[in-house]
Amino acid sequence: MARKCDICGKGTVAGNSVPRKGQPKKQGGAGQHIGVKSKRVFKPNIVKVKTRINGTTKTIKVCTRCLRSGKVVKVS
Repeated sequence: MARKCDICGKGTVAGNSVPRKGQPKKQGGAGQHIGVKSKRVFKPNIVKVKTRINGTTKTIKVCTRCLRSGKVVKVS
C-alpha cells in the first residue's frame, strides 16, 4: 500500500535533517555551524475517503490538500 495521493500523485520525498549550532552573527554570535546531515523522509498527510466515482462508491487515498480544495467530494 503506497503512501501516495490518488488525485494529485503527491508521495514521500527524501531530504536531509540539518542541525545548526551556534548563535547567528545577526544576533551577536560567531555564526552558525552546520553539523552532520542525516537523511529524513517527508510524508504527505494521506487519508482514506469514501467518494463516488462513475456512480459507484469507492475508497481512495487522498491528501488533505486535495480534500480541502474540493477536488474530492466525500460520501457519507
